[in-house]
This record gives sequence, C-alpha cells and structure tokens, in this order.
Amino acid sequence: MTIKTDAVIVGAGPVGLFQVFELGLLGLKADLVDSLAQVGGQCSELYPEKPIYDIPAWPTIGAQELVDKLVEQIRPFEPGVHLGQEVTEFEALDNGRFRVVTSKGTEFDAGSVIIAAGLGAFQPRRLRAKGLEDLKATNVHYRVTDRQQFAGKRLIILGGGDSALDWTLDLADIAEHITLAHRRKEYRAQPASVAKMKELVEQGKVSEQQGTVGEALGVPGRIDALELNTLEREKIRVEGDEILVFWGLAPDLGPIADWSLEIEKKQIPVDTEKFQTSIPGVFAVGDINTYPGKKKLILSGFHEAALAAFGVQKHLDPDARQFLQYTTTSPIMHKRLGVEKEKEKTD
Repeated sequence: MTIKTDAVIVGAGPVGLFQVFELGLLGLKADLVDSLAQVGGQCSELYPEKPIYDIPAWPTIGAQELVDKLVEQIRPFEPGVHLGQEVTEFEALDNGRFRVVTSKGTEFDAGSVIIAAGLGAFQPRRLRAKGLEDLKATNVHYRVTDRQQFAGKRLIILGGGDSALDWTLDLADIAEHITLAHRRKEYRAQPASVAKMKELVEQGKVSEQQGTVGEALGVPGRIDALELNTLEREKIRVEGDEILVFWGLAPDLGPIADWSLEIEKKQIPVDTEKFQTSIPGVFAVGDINTYPGKKKLILSGFHEAALAAFGVQKHLDPDARQFLQYTTTSPIMHKRLGVEKEKEKTD
C-alpha cells in the first residue's frame, strides 16, 4: 500500500527529528526514513554519551538525551517512522509530487522530500596501521557508548576535531592518563576546548603527541602500543590500554547521488531562503547541504529545518498566504501541539 504524506524526510538524526516538529506546527504530515535501526543518527550511533554544549537553554546535554527530548517533542505529530531501510527509488512526478520507494519496499506518494541525511551513509574513518590486521584487536573504539569502561585506563585518543577533544575533556577525570595524538600541531576543534585540553596537559592528566600512526604493537586480540611517526621524522612508542579513534566520518551519499541533484564535493547546494535543492520540492537540511557561510552545527540545522518547513508549505500550496504564528499564543499551534488537552486536564 502506498503511503501518502506531505513530506518524506530522509534521515532521522536530530535535524530530521526537528524537521518533523517544524512541519507539524504548519499542519503538515511527515514520514521519517533512516538506514539505521534507531532514530538519532550520529548522536545515537557513534557517541550517545557525548556531551553537547551549544544547544540553547541546555548548558550541557548528552547526545542521546538530546535525541530523546526531540522524540518527545514530535510525539503530538505522530510521524511515520521507517527504520532499517534506505531510499532506493526516487521519481519526480508530473504533478509536482514524488514517488519514493525504500529497500524494504515501502512506497510513498510524497508532496515533498527533505534530505536530512547528515553525511549520508556515514562510516567512521578506520585506523590503518602496519600489524593491525594480524592483531585483530578488540580494544580499538570508534564511539563511546559506556564511558565507565574507560575508568582507570590509559587511553590513546586519535584525532584533532571536536569529538577527539570533547572526549579527551570528558574522560580525563576518570582515566588514569590520556595521550592525545594528532597529525599536526593545529586542532580543528573549538578554541575553548583546545584551551581546556592544554590546561589538562599542564596538570599532567593529558599528554600531547603530534604524528601519524605507523604500526600497531601488541598481542593477538589487543593493541598495547602505537608507534607514531613524529613531525620531526622520529619514531616514538605510545602505550595504552584502549585506543579511541575520532578521525571523522567518510561521507557517502549512497543512492541520493543518483537523484539527478546538483552536487558539490559530496554535498548538496541549497538556497538560503527555503533550503531547496536544484529540484523544486526537494529540500536539504543539516550537514548534507552546502551554501555560502555554511556551518556544520546542529544549531544551524534546526534553523534550516524551520525555513525548509515554510518552503514545503509553499511548494504544496503555492497560492496560499503564509502566516507566522507563535507557539506561545496561537490557539491553532496549541491544538496541534496538544496543549489544549493538557489545559482541559488541569481545569
């Protein structure tokens, strides 16, 4: 049976989830499709316990906690959620709507399509080193699902971006010691995080090393040390109990690359009025899109989702006037959010 919906959202990460909310406020029905077995995207799959510091009104919130709050927020709109499947067929129809089919045979008649697929079919960039394949080590990690497993351990953290620095700061209090190894002296992480890391270095809780991984040393089943090729072309041995690799994600658009969209360097160009792609009725929000001044922040994705929702509304009904209504005062918004029912219970 074909599912008729106002919007198919490809990707159920934080931005995809918030897109449901923004569409719901405008009275539009959404269906989420994601290749993962659960909602939450990178936040749930790669770093559910990672602390996030730049979500408004939350000084600190865990990645999975943020996902859980977003799921709670969209509950009044009852979106269709289709997990463990990816879009395999996409067709723009003559009537301005779209035929979308997933790998499990779920078929949609969609008024619009919103791509919120993050970096696409993302996979963490893997550690590659001489001897690694022979060791078949089990102490190499690409995500943190239980931070307590690293308590009292000597950690080697590889990377120089936000994830590497965030986990260095977060685990410094429970680890015996952390060695942060990066291929160059400059870091891509937020300057404030780098400054805090430098303070931990002065306190002796963290050691910095610059260089590339040359060889993995250990016994079958585990790595005991990594041999680094330093910037001075020397070889040094760094010992550790657990190896955490945060080299980012390798982007792969997957089937989306065959949709005849304009694509630049594995990203989708959009306008900044409604975040529409080169195909009318197809929008892109979050890390997968690109435009002048783009910043890959969850916060930016939330903003994009709000404007994309109005873009979808206009695409579905070009002649209708659009009104901006506030959730604090609008009776229509209260009804859509279920606030009226809550008021009745308390009266």
